[in-house]
Amino acid sequence: MIFSAFDNQGRLLIKRIYYSVGGGFVVTDTELEAIKQRGKTIDNGPRVPYPFGTAREMLEMAARSGRTIAQMKRANEETVVSREELNERLDQIWEAMNGCIERGLKVDGIMPGGLKVRRRARSIYEKLNAEWRSNRLNPVMANDWLSVYAMAVNEENAAGGRVVTAPTNGAAGVVPATVRYFRHFHEDASVDDVRDFLLTAAAIGGIIKHNASISGAEVGCQGEVGSASAMAAAGLAAVMGGSPEQVENAAEIALEHHLGMTCDPIAGLVQVPCIERNAMGAVKAVTAASLALKGDGQHFVPLDACIETMRQTGNDMSEKYKETSTGGLAVNVVEC
Repeated sequence: MIFSAFDNQGRLLIKRIYYSVGGGFVVTDTELEAIKQRGKTIDNGPRVPYPFGTAREMLEMAARSGRTIAQMKRANEETVVSREELNERLDQIWEAMNGCIERGLKVDGIMPGGLKVRRRARSIYEKLNAEWRSNRLNPVMANDWLSVYAMAVNEENAAGGRVVTAPTNGAAGVVPATVRYFRHFHEDASVDDVRDFLLTAAAIGGIIKHNASISGAEVGCQGEVGSASAMAAAGLAAVMGGSPEQVENAAEIALEHHLGMTCDPIAGLVQVPCIERNAMGAVKAVTAASLALKGDGQHFVPLDACIETMRQTGNDMSEKYKETSTGGLAVNVVEC
């Protein structure tokens, strides 16, 4: 967006260019260039007991304190809000996420924008319910439920519905789908588990944003669905009893297998490939958490190295593949 100011003679006095870089963040052209050249700078926020800015620092603090990632993140948040208010806000976030899933599962029809893409979550949901009631064994049923939850959210997003940026609107389906999946298939899932899931996911998302980006306009879809998948994998590993090392491993596995992913939405709409891509991001998150939990937390690629790789890859990526719809699927698929 360009803002220009003119005098009464029509002469330009000042001009400022602002860019929306995803996740609700807006920067000037000067700030955007500085970010690209120097990397992220440390935010001047309140003093917190666990000021980790990298995954390595997070693991070191967890080892010294004996706390989980969720407990450290909670302690940081409680420097600015009470425990009761934090719990209330976390519950509101989950209620908004789950409400979005519920709405998406009940609506069908054509999504706006001109591509005439039909909503599919409701029909898939009805088929899954029929299979569930008939006790028919389906070896991939869990993945089907996971996928339909993610698609429901992103169909709502495409239709202008209310979603939770987690970490962005375009990647808003991954975390809610994985939480709902956990609640669906884990009989002991509790309210506190959901809170810990969200706190852990937020910790990972914060590290990614601080050291790289969560924006498709900056680094392609690796920064959106890739980051969301890492957040969801970490949250799931945490509530399934994973150690901090296993949680970090889960996030790394999920992010690693999104590296290089472009953001090339057809017609500039967050529909194709974005809706299905959220389903795939959720499936990868569950797989990553499962793999991490089968190990001891020791792994070859540190999460910090994976995040830095994403940043470098995003910087090297052509602008055609960063939300501009001037390359990739956006130009190779006929819209009409």
